[in-house]
Amino acid sequence: MSKLALHWKIIIGLVLGIVWAFAASALGWNEFTLNWIDPFGVIFIRLLKFIAVPLVLFSIISGISDLKDISKLGRLGAKTLGIYLITTISAVAIGLLLVNVIKPGAMVDDETRIKNRISYELWAMEEGVEIKDGKRFSQDEKYASYLSEAQKLSANENDLAAQERLQDAEKKKDEGPLQFLVDMVPENIILSISDNALMLQVIFFAIFFGICLAVLPEENVSQVKQFVKGTNEVFLKMVDFVMRAAPFFVFALMAGVLANMADSPAEVFEIFKGLGSYSLVVFGGLAFMVFVFYPVIARTVVKPLTYTGFFKRISPAQFLAFSTSSSAATLPVTMECVEENIGVSRNITSFVLPIGATVNMDGTSLYQAIAVIFLAQLHMVDLSLGQQLTIVLTATLASIGSAAVPSAGLVMLIIVLQSVGLNPLWIAIIFPVDRILDMCRTVVNVTGDATVSTIIAKSEGELNFQKL
Repeated sequence: MSKLALHWKIIIGLVLGIVWAFAASALGWNEFTLNWIDPFGVIFIRLLKFIAVPLVLFSIISGISDLKDISKLGRLGAKTLGIYLITTISAVAIGLLLVNVIKPGAMVDDETRIKNRISYELWAMEEGVEIKDGKRFSQDEKYASYLSEAQKLSANENDLAAQERLQDAEKKKDEGPLQFLVDMVPENIILSISDNALMLQVIFFAIFFGICLAVLPEENVSQVKQFVKGTNEVFLKMVDFVMRAAPFFVFALMAGVLANMADSPAEVFEIFKGLGSYSLVVFGGLAFMVFVFYPVIARTVVKPLTYTGFFKRISPAQFLAFSTSSSAATLPVTMECVEENIGVSRNITSFVLPIGATVNMDGTSLYQAIAVIFLAQLHMVDLSLGQQLTIVLTATLASIGSAAVPSAGLVMLIIVLQSVGLNPLWIAIIFPVDRILDMCRTVVNVTGDATVSTIIAKSEGELNFQKL
């Protein structure tokens, strides 16, 4: 077992966790799982999270303070944001193409879709939203029998979790166009460091601090630089120690997640089966990004990097992303994989990857595009080309604003739904399968970060080809 590569050990832990969840739910051991196994998964997430923020802070400061030419920082930032924007727009476009061609919402039986349509019309009347796409079923006697059931459906959608996310989205909706710039600047850096959701503020501070270190005379700041580098090495060693126990932690995490979601083997199976056609389209889009889009780009730009070699080098980060559903929690491992296995310099990883974990959410943006069109199809709403272009823009911006934590994309999905006049409470419909899909889209986010950092390292001449 000790001779197995880390990614194989993590896969084994992942599979054993799923097998345990099936067995525990069948034998009535869920309570035991939640009391005695799940806590280790929680500990694992906490370990990674408390390492992530200081690692980002000291890595960025260390990388920037070593730059001899500060103009390189501007070039690096422009490249990073430019490539991240291109991959995000590409992901949204792929999602829209798939959902419009396959039409998963149209595969639901007509009776259910008519009920959903009536509930949409009732909501539109209450909210004063104009419906322009076709006949109003609620005004047709043929469908009058569905009316009372539709009202019940509408009431059921007022799910507590949906309402909470709606409130979060409303706060963001009322913000001004430059609020994202305001949010980047911390009021209190200690407060920002204590909250993983404020990672962008930590990055802003680290970049500012690193620039100041770089422009000051070496004799004045040499001790500060040594302290930063030494502290960074300590946190990297912490990552190394935690990852040695990762297979067990991943087992505990998967067993706990599934035990929390289901009480019987049938329910565990339903979690994976989910909302059939919708889930398959999302899985298909995410799989295309991971197995075709990113490796082809990486292989094209970096010739010595083979298709299988690409996955072999970043698979520990991918499996960890699947287990944690958090780009931020996976960040320390992503940095280690990209540096040690691919050969990207620390100067690049310490700058590109933390920004990617915060703003590059390709999996989230693809899922949002598919989810909005699916929900529209489910309610017999035809979205125009202009509305779908609005989805591209809004999903791109919303994915950038998504926190690097589990299920943050649901909050942003509300904003995308509202941008094209759809009922934001429809997110309750896709709640049952969101956790599994969230795990998969986090893998896409992390894979995209690793790919972009490799491309930028190649363009800057900071890729060690001997490690490939």
